[in-house]
Amino acid sequence: MDYKKAKTTFHKDFTVAHTDDRLYGSFLENLGRAVYTGIYDPGHPTADDEGFRQDVIKLIKDIRVPVVRYPGGNFVSGYNWEDGVGPKENRPRRTELAWSTIETNQFGLNEFIRWCRKAGTDPMMAVNLGTRGPEEARNLVEYCNHPGGAYYSDLRISHGVKDPHNIKLWCLGNEMDGPWQIGHKTAEEYGRTALETAKVMKWVDPTIELVACGSSNLNMPTFASWEATVLEHTYSHADYLSLHQYYNNTAQNTPDFMACTVAMDEFIRNVVSICDYVKAKTKSKKTINLSFDEWNVWYHSNEQDKKLPRWTIAPHQLEDIYNLEDAVLVGSMLITLLRHCDRVKIACLAQLVNVIAPIMTAEGGGVVRQTIYYPYLHASNYGRGTVLNGIVDSPKYDSKNYTDVPMLDCTAVLSDDEQELTLFAVNRSEDTPLLWQPVLHGFEGYKVLEHISLEGPDRYAVNTLEDPERVVPMKKAVDAKAEEFMLSPLSWNVIRLVK
Repeated sequence: MDYKKAKTTFHKDFTVAHTDDRLYGSFLENLGRAVYTGIYDPGHPTADDEGFRQDVIKLIKDIRVPVVRYPGGNFVSGYNWEDGVGPKENRPRRTELAWSTIETNQFGLNEFIRWCRKAGTDPMMAVNLGTRGPEEARNLVEYCNHPGGAYYSDLRISHGVKDPHNIKLWCLGNEMDGPWQIGHKTAEEYGRTALETAKVMKWVDPTIELVACGSSNLNMPTFASWEATVLEHTYSHADYLSLHQYYNNTAQNTPDFMACTVAMDEFIRNVVSICDYVKAKTKSKKTINLSFDEWNVWYHSNEQDKKLPRWTIAPHQLEDIYNLEDAVLVGSMLITLLRHCDRVKIACLAQLVNVIAPIMTAEGGGVVRQTIYYPYLHASNYGRGTVLNGIVDSPKYDSKNYTDVPMLDCTAVLSDDEQELTLFAVNRSEDTPLLWQPVLHGFEGYKVLEHISLEGPDRYAVNTLEDPERVVPMKKAVDAKAEEFMLSPLSWNVIRLVK
């Protein structure tokens, strides 16, 4: 068998940082079937007394999703949060302009919080800075977090919610640099609005953390200048700056697609540089960290979505069906986030159910784990702890848009009790196996427990409700004393060692 060799040196004392659990967050938006028939389906056989699908909750609990961003996304920039509270029979139906649908508001704020509690996750709430501003945002914080004795907290109590929700993480709008966004603003306009909104939100509850909007993606024409301007306004009140990025393989160029995380790595490094520039300019002692609160592969459903009729309720929208190569890239994106865990403290795979999601449901029927579910599951369960700073020696290749792309993408995470070391690795090559030697210093006595691999002969293979286990992880035969591991072409690998 022809193969190439790669080596990575890890030392127990050479670390990046400790991971924040919120690195493995996700995202739900009132979009398509993410909520309706996704997490909320009162007529479903598994639904509980509040209409929450228990089959979906189980898969989410298996991932251990720590935080879920809600309710948007583009949706939030035209959303009146008051529409989604109070008696359901009194809630208005609205034309939802971001996605050209009808929003019934049968699932709103309090339903989301109750769902979070049942799913074992925490809320990350976004406020509308498109059509609304500081007044509505501070009222929402009062409704959610104030104990009582004021108008909006008493309104919450009248809705049957005695105790405050105590939501600690908030987004100051969504993608406000995008011309597609309802209420799109210039950097100056958004920066001023975000500052004044942040002030009153923290005056209501000083314990909350706030995420200011960075650029919608790396290719925005205002990238960098947007970040700098927004941070110059908000640096004293914001705690994080957001990044969003989706990748696609519309060109059907797998080597180029697999190299996308080279750009993702540069994107993060550039935003960190901008944050630190503003820190120096403002003479602040505070460090702004990053919230990569939208990331995924997204392109399979684009043509289908163009054919959807307008003004329907919960249409089959943005329902990408993910294949094996998508899962491998998602694994590489997770590795990239881990390598930057010193500054990326929050990240949200967008989205969680049905809409560009790892979990797909049938209305009234079953649920399936998409291919991208598995790297997310593995990273969340085995990737919490201290990330090691590895030195990689790998063969490289050139693609259409990238040069010197390492065939090997990898990182390592040491558990908090130091009893387990997990190696995550991707072989980007579409046809060449890679014999990988992780050289481990300071890990004497550790033995190989297992080698999990997501791989297969068909890069376009998918999981469906009819064939839900076509692409699933496999356990490779390993020796407890193994020092080299064969990584199949186009594969996601998890190698666990225990003390």
